[in-house]
Order: sequence, then C-alpha cells, then structure tokens
Amino acid sequence: MIRTDIEAKVIEFTSKSDPNHRYASFDYCFNYFRTTKDLKKDVEKSCLALGFYLASWGMFRGSSFILQKSAKHLEPTIKYISDLDRSFWEIDVDNYTDDNIKTILDIYDAIKRLVIIDSSTDLTLTTKILLGVFGFIPAFDSYFTETFRNISDRRCGFRRVNLESLGVIKKFYEANRTTIDDLSNQIFTIDFVTEQETKINYSKAKIIDMYGFSVGQEIRALRLRPKTPE
Repeated sequence: MIRTDIEAKVIEFTSKSDPNHRYASFDYCFNYFRTTKDLKKDVEKSCLALGFYLASWGMFRGSSFILQKSAKHLEPTIKYISDLDRSFWEIDVDNYTDDNIKTILDIYDAIKRLVIIDSSTDLTLTTKILLGVFGFIPAFDSYFTETFRNISDRRCGFRRVNLESLGVIKKFYEANRTTIDDLSNQIFTIDFVTEQETKINYSKAKIIDMYGFSVGQEIRALRLRPKTPE
C-alpha cells in the first residue's frame, strides 16, 4: 500500500485552492464546526455553513433528492451534531481504535437516517458531511472509491462505510504514515474573513481524501480518453 506520489498529488490539489475556489468551502465548513461550541444558537447559520459546503462539492446537482430541499432539511442533523461529545472531533485515522471506529459507524448511521429520504443513495452525501464536519473520514465519492478499490486490489468495494473499508484506510495510513503526517502538519485551513491561514490543520483523513480524489480523477480521465487508431 506504500505510495510515492502522495505528496505530489496533495500539493497539486491544494495549489488550486484560494479563498474564492470551491475547494475552500471545505475549509470554511471545517473551521465552523470545529470552533463553534453551540451549533443550535444560530441554527440557520449552521445549516447554511453545511449546506453551502455540500453544494460546492456537487451534492445538490442532477437528480439528487436534496436538490429539492432547502437548508432547513439539515436542521435535525445540526441538532444531532451539536449534542455530540466534543472529543469526537479528535478522531482521525491515526487513532482508528475499535471504539473510535464504532463511533464513526454510529455517527454515520445516525446522520444517514436524518438526512436521507426513503431509499436514496446515502454513501457520498453522508461521508461528505462527516468529512466537512469532523474530518475523521474521507468522502466516499466516485473518484475516491475508484482509487481505493485499486489500492485494495479490488478486495474491498468501498460501496459502504464499514469495518472493512475503514480498515483499508487505516492500513493505507499506516503504510504512508510519515508522508501523511507531514502533509497534515504543513497544510492549514483558510479563514473566511481574513483569507489567511488559520491554525487549524487539515486532518489526516482529509489528506487521504485529497489523494484518493486526485488519483480517481486521473483514472477517470484516462478511461474517457479517445483511443488513438493503430
């Protein structure tokens, strides 16, 4: 599982971001939920902070059910998150203990029940929320899951958040610990008001997310590239 291109891919990803780029919507969301002690005090602002991040990352497009919803739909989720123990924000891939993995799975299931309507697809939307709010798990979008299916030699399908998929992410981190730790220590979020770096580091799970997203984009581009006639 050792990869020598993690630093290059992550630096390439972050080089595209500036305060007005859609990538910065993660920073603003992550900052907000990490520093706001009472999310219910201004629940409208909390819903909008999460909603705009999700919109920036494509969750309100196409045939998605949430396209037909306002930010008010996120209020039960905000209230649930607000009541969680603040220690959960300290979970990251370097402490994927059995208890912490259980916590991630429990939060995933709870938010899925609050956000998802009927039998709508839940994987990408729910993991985007967990990444933007807690930063303790990558977002399982099509790019990331394609990358990590390849990394696991197709032994894990990455079609759900469970012990198997989180176990692969943990092993990937352990195999590339030094690089991921260094990047996490070096990369900081952007502040909305000042447009300067904050003192809030990108989580290790976010570093893995950026790597999986970037490699997945390349895989998709190669697949779609027209074949040259022989």
